[in-house]
Amino acid sequence: MDGYAARPSVRAGEVLRLHIATSAPRFRVDFYRWGTTPQHAGHAEWPGRTAAPGTIDRDWQWPAYEFPVPPDWRSGVYIAVLSTEPSSCTPPMDSRQARILIVVTPVAHSGRRILYKIPTFTYHAYNTAGGGSLYSASHVTMRRPGGGVGGPVKGLPDPYDSASPRQTFAHWDAPFITWMEKNGIESDFCTDLDLHEGRHLNDGYRLLVSAGHDEYWSTDTRQNVTAFRDVGGNIANFGANTCWWRVHVAPNGAELSCVKLPPGAPAGTDPDSSYGCPDHWWESDPENALLGVSYRNGGGHWEGPRPPLGFTVTDGNHWIFSGTGLKTGDVLGHRAALIGYECDGAAYELDTDGRPRPTGEDGTPKNFEILGIAPLPSDWNFAARESATSPRAATLGLYTTSGTVFSAATTDWARLLATDPQIASITRSVITRLS
Repeated sequence: MDGYAARPSVRAGEVLRLHIATSAPRFRVDFYRWGTTPQHAGHAEWPGRTAAPGTIDRDWQWPAYEFPVPPDWRSGVYIAVLSTEPSSCTPPMDSRQARILIVVTPVAHSGRRILYKIPTFTYHAYNTAGGGSLYSASHVTMRRPGGGVGGPVKGLPDPYDSASPRQTFAHWDAPFITWMEKNGIESDFCTDLDLHEGRHLNDGYRLLVSAGHDEYWSTDTRQNVTAFRDVGGNIANFGANTCWWRVHVAPNGAELSCVKLPPGAPAGTDPDSSYGCPDHWWESDPENALLGVSYRNGGGHWEGPRPPLGFTVTDGNHWIFSGTGLKTGDVLGHRAALIGYECDGAAYELDTDGRPRPTGEDGTPKNFEILGIAPLPSDWNFAARESATSPRAATLGLYTTSGTVFSAATTDWARLLATDPQIASITRSVITRLS
């Protein structure tokens, strides 16, 4: 039994369309809202119908079922659990089958000041349901099982958290949202498809939050987020490898494409190391201009344990470190390998006091403040292979134009939230101040 949603988000009071295939004569769907703990929100029961699996590049067109979303459902991430019988206990939310991720977006501005972005484009880039992903094809459909939960995923296991695959909701977004709710931080939720379509960012929010691995952005998503910043909106990116690939969204919102190799590239060419890739953001409109940092100046360590790196604090008096006890020269998060599995950086040089400053040559705003730095060992996989004018280093920091943009510059920030009080304190300070 498997299924998927016609689109990844819906508003309370609207009709949610699910597509489900099962050999069971009858089945049920239980909906759980993710928070401090999964909360049961409702269920539906329907007769079962069978359907064959599809391919990665075409709508699977499985049997459709319509569920009227109750108007009192709060904005949030909901997991639809497919089964044949009711359960007396809460089933595991993360599974490679019989799960569907749905984001309930706000009907109107709720008065909350934070909007949390769920990276469904990235989830589907790594989703291998149907035999492939955006790493084996240039075109995929989002109308297939998977995409956050409920489907197979490309990638190596995480030696620091083997309970879930990296490119899934359970790995980074779920613990970040749990931490927010435990700490009384209320937010509304949206997907990158919503932002691509121009929804929500003009509805009075002060802060847009993203966490973990938000790698695939469309042109419209980026333009709309940039416009949000330019009218005073703030951005907090508690992740890395962000906005690395440009993805193209079909008019129906259900298909993604991404051209990763230049014309005539030989088979086996590594897209992250080749020049002239049409959909590398950094080659045409460097993501540094929005985020302050880029994977181009960072890198990744994908297989097995990595060196225990942390950020060396460059300005312990900055407000983000208030209450942490950290001083200039202290190292944040190194015992738990905070840096990685992928991280972002900015081209930098040392000033007369030995403090790193951005050169701006890679698109990073000159007023970007590097507040923590972690030079990377030579055995990491560096993204762009051209000679660098500064060492590769993860660079934690922020800058302000009309709005303020904070970048944590490492995918694993969310992994340490529940166990490292200093990580939690910085996160709380950034969210509180910018919202």
